[in-house]
Amino acid sequence: SMNPTLNDKDIILLVKSNHIENGELCGFYWQNKLLLKRVVATAGMWVDIDEDGYVYVDGEKLDEPYVTDRSRGITDLNYPVQVPDGCVFVLGDHRSTSVDSRSSVVGFIKEEETVGQIVLRIWPLQGIGLIE
Repeated sequence: SMNPTLNDKDIILLVKSNHIENGELCGFYWQNKLLLKRVVATAGMWVDIDEDGYVYVDGEKLDEPYVTDRSRGITDLNYPVQVPDGCVFVLGDHRSTSVDSRSSVVGFIKEEETVGQIVLRIWPLQGIGLIE
């Protein structure tokens, strides 16, 4: 399987859809930077993260093969949390360093504020392909 890690110089195709699925990577702007994070829960779902960094959505432990360094990370949420209407809960794949929905400085991402889901990496050419 291809390496899903995105590098700074990679060019990716973001496609905006009306519905974001769990497990998809999505892009959104935060402090004028485009962040790419993985959607782990959508509106109405309950998220819990245990001390070891395992993520549970509606009580089910997520299988997350894409996570490189499992960590609870810096979080100021009181778990479990319910994702508000029209929002998604996102986590970066590098859990120990990622700034994401675990911190209230980012918080829940409004679906309409996402700039799209990552569909293809189109550069570099040898890395071309669907992003899982």
